[in-house]
Amino acid sequence: MASHKILVIDDSKVIRMRVREMLPPGNFEIVEATDGEEGLKLIRQARPNLIMLDFLLPKVSGWEVYQQIQGNAELRKIPLVLMSGRKEEVTEKIPEPFKHFAFIEKPFEKKQLIDAIKLAMRTGPAPAPVGAPAAEAKAQPAAAAAPAAGGASNEQIAQMQAEMKKMQAEIDGLKKQLAQIVTVIKQKLK
Repeated sequence: MASHKILVIDDSKVIRMRVREMLPPGNFEIVEATDGEEGLKLIRQARPNLIMLDFLLPKVSGWEVYQQIQGNAELRKIPLVLMSGRKEEVTEKIPEPFKHFAFIEKPFEKKQLIDAIKLAMRTGPAPAPVGAPAAEAKAQPAAAAAPAAGGASNEQIAQMQAEMKKMQAEIDGLKKQLAQIVTVIKQKLK
């Protein structure tokens, strides 16, 4: 049974499939939305442990989805990976350094995806927007905060981080094997 629910909001079927293929099967339940409107609905219904949000979307833009997430204290607690093929469009609206979400530029490789997910899981929730009630602005420390309904608990986050560490070790092992194969091929060609 999948222990982590990831919502991928992207109008590109290729990107949604790449995310699905790059994550280890069985560990993650991938929920997909093809536009911002559907994404907002699924954020509330599916209660994902992580949101991967394309910045340019039909119907409701990724920027508008981001603003709605930031305007809701519960949704702000969900780790966020913002995706775009053009980083400058993101930085026009959200200046760097990005503090409350991870950013990944499309197209991306598996290591970049894993690193972005790790960073999003470590990144703290965004502060309450200006004009938000004071009670919402007082954020509890991440370790002491109870997980939101459907949000990732500290134990789930630790499990996910351990799984990612294991995946990274496997990737490093495969890179080493590939380097050895290339060396052997080069020697045979001499």
